[in-house]
Amino acid sequence: MDLALTLAGIAVTVIVVARLSVPLGVPSPIALLVVGLIGSLLPFVPQISLDPDVVLLGLLPPLLYAAALNTSLVDIRANRVPILGLSVGLVLFTTLGVALVAWWLLPIPFAVAVAMGAIVAPPDAVAATAVARGIGLPRRITTILEGESLLNDATALVTLRTAIAAAGLATSTHGFASHGPVSVTSVARDFGLAVVGGVGVGWVAFVLIGFVRKRLTEATSDTALSFAAPFLSYLPAEQLGASGVLAVVTTGLLLAHRSIALQSAASRLSERVNWASVTFLLENAVFLLIGLQLSREVADVRASDISLGRAVLVGLAVLAAVLVLRPLWLFPFTWLTRAWGKSDRMPGAAASTAVTSWAGMRGVVTLAAALTLPVATPERPTLVLIALIVTVGTLALQSSTLPWLARTLGVRGPDAREDALQEATILQAATGAGLRSLDDVPGVDPVVTAELHANAELRVNRIWERLGLLGPGESEPPSETRRRLRMVMLDAERRELVRIRDEHEVDHEVLASVMSQLDAEEAALTWSLDRASRMRDSPLLSPDQVARGCEHLSTEPEFAVPADAEGCSDCLREGTTWVHLRMCTHCGNVGCCNSSPGRHASTHHASTGHPVMRSLEPGEAWRWCYVDDVLG
Repeated sequence: MDLALTLAGIAVTVIVVARLSVPLGVPSPIALLVVGLIGSLLPFVPQISLDPDVVLLGLLPPLLYAAALNTSLVDIRANRVPILGLSVGLVLFTTLGVALVAWWLLPIPFAVAVAMGAIVAPPDAVAATAVARGIGLPRRITTILEGESLLNDATALVTLRTAIAAAGLATSTHGFASHGPVSVTSVARDFGLAVVGGVGVGWVAFVLIGFVRKRLTEATSDTALSFAAPFLSYLPAEQLGASGVLAVVTTGLLLAHRSIALQSAASRLSERVNWASVTFLLENAVFLLIGLQLSREVADVRASDISLGRAVLVGLAVLAAVLVLRPLWLFPFTWLTRAWGKSDRMPGAAASTAVTSWAGMRGVVTLAAALTLPVATPERPTLVLIALIVTVGTLALQSSTLPWLARTLGVRGPDAREDALQEATILQAATGAGLRSLDDVPGVDPVVTAELHANAELRVNRIWERLGLLGPGESEPPSETRRRLRMVMLDAERRELVRIRDEHEVDHEVLASVMSQLDAEEAALTWSLDRASRMRDSPLLSPDQVARGCEHLSTEPEFAVPADAEGCSDCLREGTTWVHLRMCTHCGNVGCCNSSPGRHASTHHASTGHPVMRSLEPGEAWRWCYVDDVLG
């Protein structure tokens, strides 16, 4: 009963604090750390002692797997140079730098100091993902941070295991068993086994899970298999002495990359929703539990030979070293990589590098690694407290100042309008392929074909309508009108279903089926309305080139003098209302997009053959080629 109440209390606290932190503008990890610290000082809050196996086996695999599912394998490959430089080179560099500081300030052997360095070296996947996406960093920086934090744990844990063995300390904790005398050969062997074995086990787990997954027809069974996947890859790898971290990451990346071929649409949606809930609880519970550990660790230090004040000062010194060593590595590494012709794989400008160098929050791995130190480790309570100081310090300092730094240096995240341009281009290409496939289907009713063409055009137009300003009188675009009116209908339909339910007119299962259909439609409409609202509030920034060029975009003029400064010429003549204005770059004719009743921009192209039109909306600099369906 006590365990059940404790788990329920943690879940409720996580939900309430995470919800309250949003309107207060406080990052939920920081708020949960503070709440945990306060709770650790209250007498009626039970003392919670985290077992290392609980963290390493219960929390780390699912959190890494969830992060891998949301990371693109293609992006990881494209940014492999900076990711490897950070996940291997920076971890070793930080380990050595922190080891020198700890060895100088504490009465510990150098091997134990190296262990301390390995504990605090790897930034956390959960913290990096939560903070980077929360403040809207550019996607390339976010990808590099995610890739680094997914892969650096293997480097840190292997280094920690080697340091523990070199110090002559024995441990039975998973993944940290000693493998005999330490030498250059043994270190190389252990690292090779960790990498090759971890990736190999992860690939085997991916093949086996994919084989089973293709034969599952129910979304619930597929989601249940997904919950088992991180443990099916992590545990065998650890038993073989390989890196369970790399095994989980490999399995997650490959399953996400192949999800379209291995899963049904219903299974993908179910997996996404369920993992989002699990990740929310686990990643936030980690920060709460870190805060709850503080008072206990302070008491352990007071009972040791080192005073609490000295331990805190050493912890602050290690924190400072961690903060300084990251930019000391990243700036020269970025410069060297660009000098060697790999600039397309790096964040690029000094501003982006500065933001990346300040995004090194520590979290669950640092806590777990500190707890795995053998009991016989010299000054173990002090080392654990230092790890907690570094974790809390980086989370509090970096996550709170990173948004300000990004804004000050002008490092912005993805522009909503640029996303809409890319989405419109991709959807138009996909829709075109789908419509062309109808030509290969014999005996199709022309009425059905026309309806499919109209529906496809509506899907594309919804994306284009997110761009630009509204027409005269600030009237809303047709797609938003349809969504708003459909929401009114859905509300009335749901009230009628409730009336039917209360009067017991139909079977509950039939009623639930109809209600589920309405819920699914309303969820899709709400998501679309939210995106449209964010688009209206976003700054009108000129997007970058987002698609391949074409001959027409290269040869046609960039701009022309508008033939009509009042708006769409044909709409003005016909008395209709336009939605978004487009201008022909060849002759300057001003028309409206396909969301407008007249579709005058497309009509102008059809009648004249002029290939390229340009947006006339404020702040937009994109052009569209009607011939090649290319955005430029």
